[in-house]
Amino acid sequence: MPLRIATWNINSVRLRLPLVLRFLEEHQPDVLCLQETKCPNDQFPTAAFRKIGYDHVAIHGQKGYHGVATISRRPMSVLETRTFCGIEDCRHLATSVELGSRRIHLHNFYVPAGGDEPDPEVNPKFRHKLDFVQEMHDILPATIADTGSILVGDLNIAPLEADVWSHKQMLKVVSHTPVETEGLEAMRKAGGWVDIMRQHVPPEEKLFTWWSYRSKDWEASNRGRRLDHVWSSPDLSPVLKDMAVLKDARGWDRPSDHVPVITDFDIG
Repeated sequence: MPLRIATWNINSVRLRLPLVLRFLEEHQPDVLCLQETKCPNDQFPTAAFRKIGYDHVAIHGQKGYHGVATISRRPMSVLETRTFCGIEDCRHLATSVELGSRRIHLHNFYVPAGGDEPDPEVNPKFRHKLDFVQEMHDILPATIADTGSILVGDLNIAPLEADVWSHKQMLKVVSHTPVETEGLEAMRKAGGWVDIMRQHVPPEEKLFTWWSYRSKDWEASNRGRRLDHVWSSPDLSPVLKDMAVLKDARGWDRPSDHVPVITDFDIG
């Protein structure tokens, strides 16, 4: 059974609703996970998604900041939303997607960016980010029979050297500092998660999902980072059929600074 899952930090779902609808119509994912929706639940544009066949919508949002949402053409139920570091930000949403006799537990994350100063002693935002990733150790793949697990989202960390345009120049820049990259990789490995984007694209090959608004010509400079991720439980790793980063979306009208990541599985 084919399953297409996409993830995208949309940077305001209402502002960029036409882009999301365009993406859904052109690429037809079964499930789309959105981050940084910046929208309270009662103002989420649910009707627009149901109009084009995405009848199942799960939302964990707040006004003006953060927010995650998962939109599906397949039957879906909400498992939980977690609070991290005792802060009531909307940064996590877990759902269960039905695939005949099988299920996929899907974790949708928006990890804190961490501010500009990579010193937790002077920057509370960076301290929050590190603590958040540490608490993510509790997010583990399901152990239920006939149930696989996928973790997606804007994790705001580019863990590998080829996940940034210049490893040497980025070592002291938030998102690629050693304390972040080592912390995220430790969390991933401890949970047994598989980085399926890097399963598809060799770890030494450049791979980006984000290009700054500050760059006058983002495409020419290509100073990107891989901040958006898709991980799976080990049982789903062998059935990954394809993965694509939709770089063209960065050039759409009034774009997000992130682009969609699309993964295709063949679930037996």
